[in-house]
Amino acid sequence: MSDELKATGSCSGDCSSCGSDCGSDIDLDQPTVTLTLDDDTEVTCAVINIFPAGDRRYIALLPLNENGQNEEGEVYLYRFYEDDKGNPNLENIESDEEYELAAEAFDEMMDAAEFDEIEETEQ
Repeated sequence: MSDELKATGSCSGDCSSCGSDCGSDIDLDQPTVTLTLDDDTEVTCAVINIFPAGDRRYIALLPLNENGQNEEGEVYLYRFYEDDKGNPNLENIESDEEYELAAEAFDEMMDAAEFDEIEETEQ
């Protein structure tokens, strides 16, 4: 799996807060990561966020098609860490329990972001 973060991509992945249907043009300010899957297929993903859960950090990625769009609504979650030189690294989440912990933290983060967006709109 390639872990190089690039300064290209698409939306943040939170369509509910931005009002988009993920059909927007590529936003060059959104970082992406290119994953190489087990079958050597490469998938470019927009980085939604890096967030803590338990005693680790995780990264939420939005897979993009060749047009820079997410049509499936899928989000990938990986363990995230930086090596001694500050280079980003991703690891698979191996257990169901760890995945549930990361998924719950991601859902809470997205709910909080949506709540903040609603409060800002009402003010």
